[in-house]
Amino acid sequence: MTQPPQVTGTTATVPPSPPPSGVHVRCAGCRMILTVGAGFREFACPSCHLPQMLPPELLNAGEPSPQTLPLPHPPHQHQQHQQQPFHLKPAHGIDPTKIQLPCANCKAILNVPHGLARFRCPQCMADLAVDISKLNDLLPPPDEVNEVAIDVEREEDEGGMQGETFTDYRPSKLSIGPPHPDPVVETSCLSAVQPPDPTYDLKIADILESSPTLSCLQIETLIYACQRHLQHLSDGTRAGFFIGDGAGMGKGRTIAGLVWENWHQGRGKALWISVGSDLKYDARRDLDDVGATCVEVHALNKLPYSKLDSKSVGVKEGVIFLTYSSLIASSEKGRSRLQQLVQWCGIGFDGLIIFDECHKAKNLVPEAGSQPTRTGEAVLEIQARLPEARVIYCSATGASEPRNMGYMVRIGLWGAGTSFVDFREFLSALEKGGVGALELVAMEMKARGMFVCRTLSYKGAEFEIVEAPLEENMMEMYKKAAEFWAELRVELLSASAFLTDEKPNMSQLWRIYWASHQRFFRQMCMAAKVPAAVRLSIQALSEDKCVVIGLQSTGEARTEEAVTKYGFELDDFVSGPRELLLKFVEENYPLPEKPEPLSGEDSVKELQRKRHSASPGVSFKGRVRKVARWRPDSDESDDDYKSDSLHDSNESDDEFQICEVCSGEEERRKLLKCSCCGQLVHAACIGSPIADVGSPDWTCHSCKEKTEEYIQARQAYIAEITRRYEAAIERKAKIMDIIRSLDLPNNPLDYIIDQLGGPDKVAEVTGRRGMLVRASNGKGVTYQARNTKEITMEMVNMHEKQLFMDGKKMVAIISEAGSAGVSLQADKRAINQKRRVHLTLELPWSADRAIQQFGRTHRSNQASAPQYRLLFSNLGGERRFASVVAKRLESLGALTQGDRRAGPLSAYNYDTMFGKKALLLMYRGIMELDSLPVVPPGCSPEEPEKVQEFMVKAKAALISVGIVRDTVLVNGKDSFKSSGRIIDSDMHDVGRFLNRLLGLPPEIQNRLFELFVSILDLVIQNARLEGHLDSGFVDMKANSIKLLGTPKTVHIDPTSGASTMLYTFSLDRGITWESANGRLNERLNEGRGSSNDGFYESKREWLGRRHFICAFESSMPGLYKIIRPAVGESLREMPLAELKNKFKRTSSVERAQRGWEEEYESSSKQCMHGPKCKLGNYCTVGRRIQEVNVLGGLILPIWGTIENALAKQARQSYKRLRVVRVETTNDKRRVVGLFVPNSAVESVLQDLVWVQEIDD
Repeated sequence: MTQPPQVTGTTATVPPSPPPSGVHVRCAGCRMILTVGAGFREFACPSCHLPQMLPPELLNAGEPSPQTLPLPHPPHQHQQHQQQPFHLKPAHGIDPTKIQLPCANCKAILNVPHGLARFRCPQCMADLAVDISKLNDLLPPPDEVNEVAIDVEREEDEGGMQGETFTDYRPSKLSIGPPHPDPVVETSCLSAVQPPDPTYDLKIADILESSPTLSCLQIETLIYACQRHLQHLSDGTRAGFFIGDGAGMGKGRTIAGLVWENWHQGRGKALWISVGSDLKYDARRDLDDVGATCVEVHALNKLPYSKLDSKSVGVKEGVIFLTYSSLIASSEKGRSRLQQLVQWCGIGFDGLIIFDECHKAKNLVPEAGSQPTRTGEAVLEIQARLPEARVIYCSATGASEPRNMGYMVRIGLWGAGTSFVDFREFLSALEKGGVGALELVAMEMKARGMFVCRTLSYKGAEFEIVEAPLEENMMEMYKKAAEFWAELRVELLSASAFLTDEKPNMSQLWRIYWASHQRFFRQMCMAAKVPAAVRLSIQALSEDKCVVIGLQSTGEARTEEAVTKYGFELDDFVSGPRELLLKFVEENYPLPEKPEPLSGEDSVKELQRKRHSASPGVSFKGRVRKVARWRPDSDESDDDYKSDSLHDSNESDDEFQICEVCSGEEERRKLLKCSCCGQLVHAACIGSPIADVGSPDWTCHSCKEKTEEYIQARQAYIAEITRRYEAAIERKAKIMDIIRSLDLPNNPLDYIIDQLGGPDKVAEVTGRRGMLVRASNGKGVTYQARNTKEITMEMVNMHEKQLFMDGKKMVAIISEAGSAGVSLQADKRAINQKRRVHLTLELPWSADRAIQQFGRTHRSNQASAPQYRLLFSNLGGERRFASVVAKRLESLGALTQGDRRAGPLSAYNYDTMFGKKALLLMYRGIMELDSLPVVPPGCSPEEPEKVQEFMVKAKAALISVGIVRDTVLVNGKDSFKSSGRIIDSDMHDVGRFLNRLLGLPPEIQNRLFELFVSILDLVIQNARLEGHLDSGFVDMKANSIKLLGTPKTVHIDPTSGASTMLYTFSLDRGITWESANGRLNERLNEGRGSSNDGFYESKREWLGRRHFICAFESSMPGLYKIIRPAVGESLREMPLAELKNKFKRTSSVERAQRGWEEEYESSSKQCMHGPKCKLGNYCTVGRRIQEVNVLGGLILPIWGTIENALAKQARQSYKRLRVVRVETTNDKRRVVGLFVPNSAVESVLQDLVWVQEIDD
């Protein structure tokens, strides 16, 4: 037998002793937690009797142990170690990531990192060196590496099967009220969580039972909201409730029921805050429907700023209906609406405050660098000033990402009495935990009775992503537009070189440039889809359906600008992209400062005055000369102008002055004085013909010459600046002419209306005031208002909606302004009950708006579910907009519905951790800092010249859109290449990449995007193999799942009484020989088998055995489904090449059966690594029967404990939060919760107290 390598020692020192109070250590055999007394280093486990030694990390570096003999040591080393402080470290036992080697001196087993050759023993402090020659004897030979076990471990790390997203919903603990008029569903995660027992008795229960106005779901919400309002948070404020039901669930009527219940409880005042003032009529309708006709609704925008309960206003009770805009409004005198509302509510107000469509307050805690919105701050303030108010948060999109929950202070997930000090700490934990953490939050809110979230079943609704390829003329139009923007950027860089320092900061110009760039190409993308939208609309109308087209921007601003410039009658519809470009160049083209030319004699005199002034000088003889004061001729005597002091001291200086030319003294009146420089000269010295020496206008030749030179230079400078200015003006005018000559698309909204029959056939529910209509003779268009004399502008959208619902118009176009509160579904009460075909021409910027738009046509009481057609062009850059919304919808589905897959478009989310990594790899490859991890699209490894050609084009494209900066053309052998850099912040900015991608010609745009997606797929695949992929909650599938023992209660919430439970399940994942052989024969009998179907065995042996599998071709040609005896059907399908590389067909059925049954039996007791696995019983790789621990119920109160326990796990996939769903096979009991590895259970429970045991 090969001896393990020794580590040779050179110096021995005193072994340190354990801490005086003893330590906790895990047994290396049975893994039981043991307490080792002070001073003991060697011991035997009382359970499994395994002799072992205390791990070095737990030994004190202080005095020598009394139970071991101290070795001699040099005095200076002893003193050094005496000074080392003791740090208690947790015991890890054997670390499977390191090599275990015995110390040559004290024989302690040490965990030595791979590659470390020299180190010091932490127990005896001996200097050691690894004997490399014997190290390889400790490692298994290469042929014995169990590739099959590695594959199985990777598959297990991916998790189980992703279960169905939604399940049918019905109240689990209430039976009052009629069923909801339409099928309702709840996400699978939330459906596994039970709400608290209802204890609140409704005062209006008898009224509700006698009238079918509220369904059982709405009554359930009433009970849980009122029950929650009886509780107080740890900070003393009243607890709030969150209604997160989807669009069309009847949240308005539910709110009306809450108002009616509180009215009967004696609380006659309520605040109802929503997004639009016209929704006040819906509030009135809902209150009437529930029977609350006596409750008045007062629109705050119609009331003065004075006291609401004063005699002049007279609002004593009822519902004050206001918008979020009103909440932050104030009068000219400084009176605020918020203060007015607080005064009306009064001290101790305990009535309702309803934040309807509360996503309006979402930006209270914005991204770094942004400021919180006034709306978010006002929502927070009114909650703080009315601490006893009964708060209701109501929105289908209330928390599209965790950051947007900041205003929900009454939920009680952070602050006093919770695991998180404040919201920022809560936010940090959620962001670190990934989307799995968000799913747990949604489940916890339901379990604690503070949240409901149901949605209408989308059964019958159809979702289809329709790709609308660019037509040939549009492709050419887009290409020329991209080239123009690139040229415009160069032009702006050149023009900005002539700017002076007084001009504004150039960074402002580029911010506006890139913002306009993005808006321009967004409009181009939308215009590219117009033909497809028109075609689909005509097809739907021909199939006796009606059409709803959703977009975000109407182009009203560009239209009104054009009408202002060109008049009400135009030749054609306004081109939004053209007007945007014209406006950008007109307002932002860098112009030199316009010069102000000098004019006439006054300018010369002014220059003389500024340049020179008369001042004392010094003569050639060094005598100070005085400047004589000039006086006009007068009959009066000179004495009248003299003071006594002048007469006494300066008489000679006034009478005589020095000539600057001859330095001779002369009477002042006989000298000429230059009016510019002030020098005095004899007229004879300069040959001056001037007779009147007292004239103030005389200028010496020198000053005259200098002034003329200055004026000439100044005039030349002004002429040059004027030339540059006029050249810039001319250049700007040419650019404007080029823009006008560009072939650019018209405004999509006007064009679609025109193509589908004009305003008489199309109902428009948007926020714009006017529109362009085709003239009756077909020549030109005319601008006209949307409303008529009979209909006010405020009611025009309601009128248009009614025309659509009555079937008088079969097409409706809605914008963001019409996306809140408008119902366009196939209502059973409406005349028009034709099926709706909902086209999304323009995807909204946020999930909130997307959900609002989708919910317009899918609502309660509908005759048929809508068909959704999400239009995308084949431009790679347009996926940017899908990416933004997909990111929000993914988080939204997880937060408010407990499942990230509850929202569509998740496949389009590129702005993730993996997207950032893929972008970095792509940029480094294009900049030739690293090699690309994939072959670029349209290239092959055999043609390196094509790859190089693509790289040059890709780099040039990135230069043209400003991602590659500081570019310099290279000379010499690398001529025609360019150098440059990408700044660090851009290296990971997926949003910027996708934004700028829009500005490239379609061909290189699509190739760059394909390269990015290929690298992203590779990054995700690697993350999946390495166990880093957070794929959301998964179903743990097995042939047999049983609950072991009684679930343990490990925590109880003091407010709601909800608990945290630890469940332990036994899973049998194996497939018997009879079952596997039966499936294979069934396929062969049905004629679905392929020549490669059958039983296989591994080519290599492990511990003297081979692994057996059953393989058959899947629905994808070339991929094979794999069934293993121990773990059943694999999630990953194996390519045929990999199958034949690792496995070979079994020689006979008998051999396959024998090997299958042996592996099936042995896998029930041990993992695939064999009996000597370093992780022992904790390893589950390939084990057929395994125990699974799940923490269900409340998770947030014990969040820190779980994080600490998972962080210690050796297996990478065990370190992240994993939400799983387990359903027992015998009694169909379903549990959703947090997966806790077996090796982490003890660590979790050590920090928690088992409160009680409860019966099943």
